[in-house]
Amino acid sequence: MTNAIPGPVLFVLTSQGEKGPGGAPTGFFLGEVTHPLAVLEATGIPVEFASIDGGEPPVDGLDLGDPTNARYWNDEMFRSAIRSTRRLADVKPEAYSAIFFAGGHGAMWDFPTSPAVNAVTREIYEAGGVVAAVCHGPAALVNVTLSDGSPLVQGKNVAAFTDDEERAVGLDKTVPFLLASKLTARGAHHHPAADWTAKVVVDGRLVTGQNPQSATGVGEALRDLLAARP
Repeated sequence: MTNAIPGPVLFVLTSQGEKGPGGAPTGFFLGEVTHPLAVLEATGIPVEFASIDGGEPPVDGLDLGDPTNARYWNDEMFRSAIRSTRRLADVKPEAYSAIFFAGGHGAMWDFPTSPAVNAVTREIYEAGGVVAAVCHGPAALVNVTLSDGSPLVQGKNVAAFTDDEERAVGLDKTVPFLLASKLTARGAHHHPAADWTAKVVVDGRLVTGQNPQSATGVGEALRDLLAARP
C-alpha cells in the first residue's frame, strides 16, 4: 500500500424526490452517504458531491438517532456541500479517482435514465478508476456501457438491493423495475445475502453493496482499492 492520497471520489446523489409521479417523498438515503464518507475522510481521501440536476437534492432516511448521520447533518460544511452539488453532466471525469452512487429509492428513477451517469462512469472506469454503489445506487449501473458497447456489469459479481427486500418494503410494484433482476438481465452475477444483512462484493475495480447496512463496508472496500493504487 502507498501513503499517497488519491484524487477525490465523486459522490453522486439522486435528484428524484418522488417515488414515481405524484408518489411518496424520497431522495438519497442519508446513511448511505455519511457512512462511506466517514470512512474516506478518516483516511484523508477527499470527496466531492454531484447530483443529477445539481443544487440541493432531496434527502430520505433522515435518521438523526444514527450518530454518524447526526454528526454530518449538524456540520455546516457538509450541509453546505449538499446544498450546492454540481450537476453531474458538468463535472470533469478525469479529475476523479472513483465514482460512488449512493442509494435511496429516488435513484431508481433518475440514475438509469441519465446520459451523464453513463458517460461519466464509463470515462472514470476506463481510465482505471473505481466504480462503487450501494443499495439502490447500483441502479446507476444498469445502463452503463463501455466503449465496446458491452454493459459494464456484464460478467461482474455484484450486490444490490434484492428483489426480496423490495417486496419486504412494499415497493416492488412502485419502482420502475426490480434492481437485482435488472442487473442479472444485464449479465451481472448478483450475490444476495439475507434481508437487511451487510453484503459487499468487490470485482476488480467495481464495488457494490446490498443495502444501508452495507454502506460502511462499501466505503472500506473503496478506501482499500484506492490506497492500493500505484
